[in-house]
Amino acid sequence: MALSLPAIMKTTAARLSALYLLLFALCAVLLVFYMTSLSARMLMAQTQDTINDEVLGLARAYQRGGLPVLVRVVENRSRQPGANLYLIADANGQILTGNVQSLEPGVIETEGWTTEPFSYQRFGEGELDRLRGGDQSAPSTGTSGAQAEGEKGHNAIALVLRLPNQMIMLVGRDLGEPERFRAVIKRALMLALGMMGLGGLLIWFFVGHAALKRIDNVSEASRRILGGDLSGRLPVTGAGDEFDRLSESLNTMLARIAMLNEGLKQVSDNIAHDLKTPLTRLRNRAEATLAGKHKTDAYRQALEGTIAESDQLIKTFNAILMISRLEAGYSSETTSPVDLAATVSDVVELYEPVAEEVGVALEASAPDALVVNGNRELIGQALSNIVDNAIKYSTDATEGPKVRLTLARVGNEIKLAVADNGHGIPDDGDRARATERFVRLEKSRSQPGSGLGLSLAKAIMTFHNGRLDLAPANPGLSVVMSFPAREMH
Repeated sequence: MALSLPAIMKTTAARLSALYLLLFALCAVLLVFYMTSLSARMLMAQTQDTINDEVLGLARAYQRGGLPVLVRVVENRSRQPGANLYLIADANGQILTGNVQSLEPGVIETEGWTTEPFSYQRFGEGELDRLRGGDQSAPSTGTSGAQAEGEKGHNAIALVLRLPNQMIMLVGRDLGEPERFRAVIKRALMLALGMMGLGGLLIWFFVGHAALKRIDNVSEASRRILGGDLSGRLPVTGAGDEFDRLSESLNTMLARIAMLNEGLKQVSDNIAHDLKTPLTRLRNRAEATLAGKHKTDAYRQALEGTIAESDQLIKTFNAILMISRLEAGYSSETTSPVDLAATVSDVVELYEPVAEEVGVALEASAPDALVVNGNRELIGQALSNIVDNAIKYSTDATEGPKVRLTLARVGNEIKLAVADNGHGIPDDGDRARATERFVRLEKSRSQPGSGLGLSLAKAIMTFHNGRLDLAPANPGLSVVMSFPAREMH
């Protein structure tokens, strides 16, 4: 959506950009004044050094031959191309020789360096100006009336000296070249400042506009999510910048929230539907018992059956709560190094009598020690659920019923597999559904259970950053618990 300038300036990005631009402009302006001032001082110092050298040369000429030699040297130097300013005047200020035709009044009245740049005209420039302007009057050769002419001339600085015979000598240098150099530097810096300012504004407009557009997209996606659409995700452009990293983190959080919300919905559905039947059966049994006249033993048997049903319901509720807590990542269970080989040995020892009773051969193949980070009780519970299912569903095997446990390290994972040779789960979709809560396939209806064993095992593997995979064992089913290998230091 389009934003007005006041709305744009309310954003943090625009304010920071404007602040940086203002700071940059201030620094650039200060740099312009500093550079021009520095260049002016340097050129002024160089000019004064040049004038001092000229004065020393003229002083030596005056010492060598007096005023005639000095006048001759001044005349020779004043005729050279690009010559400095030379002037010799009498005590009254009347110009006698040199390349200066007129001066700003008062320049030669004070001995020493001129305090401020003064205006002047070189010899012949006034005549040229009068010819161009149609004024044929005779030129003035003194300093009187030179103010008007000097204002049309050039600027210079000079060193004014009084000779022993009270005559005045002026040696100066035109400031046109330093002023032109300073003007060039100033124009270059101002042009650079303008270009940088324009570039800054363009960058601020395009980059800021893109950033504001991305913020608008994030806001729009956030509004959809707040409206209840948890499937919505924040846009990721693939640039890998801060916006993308923030969007990816928030998308991960949203996916987690959606998964927890779905789990909560499933728990509610499970409680509302799958637990309704045992509760109804429990109530009907109690009602039937109360409706008839029975002996004490019959009432006792009814109460014992009710207690057994209640215990099974409590186990089911506990399993549901454990699954939800593990899937949400909220668990008080602590983790520590767990030897999976020892866990396999304990579970096999626990279920050997059960397997022998139903005629199932229970075998295990495990190395001496394979250690993972986890909770021993939870891993043992998951493995017990899987072994219990394998024993139950291998009793109808065409050959001798058998359940085999294998433990091995494969790459960066430790795999604990439980395989039976029963009828298995041939369909891929059924294998995917088998780990959902309360799901019992058609061939499992004849076996006792609540349909939470594999769901709890999957939740326990998720808690351990692992996986629970179901694969055909041909014949039978293989349930594989994959743990990330523990790094040994």
